[in-house]
Amino acid sequence: MRPTRPAPASLIAALVLCASATPGCSPSQQTQLRAPVRAAAHVLAAEVTDVPAGKLATTLRAGCPVPPERLRLIRVNHWGFDGKVHRGELIAHGDAVAPLLHVLERAFGARFPIRRMRVMAEYRGDDAAAMAADNTSAFNCRPVTGDPGKLSRHAWGLAVDINPVENPYVDVRGKVHPTAGRAHLRRDPARPGMITEDGVVATAFREVGWHWGGTWSHPDYQHFSADGG
Repeated sequence: MRPTRPAPASLIAALVLCASATPGCSPSQQTQLRAPVRAAAHVLAAEVTDVPAGKLATTLRAGCPVPPERLRLIRVNHWGFDGKVHRGELIAHGDAVAPLLHVLERAFGARFPIRRMRVMAEYRGDDAAAMAADNTSAFNCRPVTGDPGKLSRHAWGLAVDINPVENPYVDVRGKVHPTAGRAHLRRDPARPGMITEDGVVATAFREVGWHWGGTWSHPDYQHFSADGG
């Protein structure tokens, strides 16, 4: 999956595009390239690397559809609900890196708040626990929440969930995930951290050709994916 528009026009984006398996980048370049981290806190300061084994514990299992060498660890700054800048981490497929950085840069520039951004190994791969903690995450080799017979696009690292409490998921049985998200099923007026159709997050994802679960008949307001799954 490649963005329909160029990723952020910066050195960070140029390096990430190479790390995302753009033709002409050798395997050694894809492994070694990482974006420069600036000292100032009020920049995205993106860094993209291979994923240390410990950060895949309990989330990468036998039979998963993507091997670890196709995944990347993304470290970025993000604004929190406290009005301060925090350092966060996501694991995603290499092909998802450039689109995700485009979105994260737009969100950072708009000071869109993200509660926390931790890899799923910190929650032992437990999606319910991560959602209850309002954690923003991407890769996790797991089935669809509320539909255990179907593998989630998160298992490929080609989907991301953002602020699950403020952006809950209503499954095919009508159950709200997480439970605390029920208070946010009413989408108007929009509140901090809430994703709306014309807001910065949904707009940035449309710019890179990703799809929003908030438009589904069973809405998944937290969910964006490369192919609509």
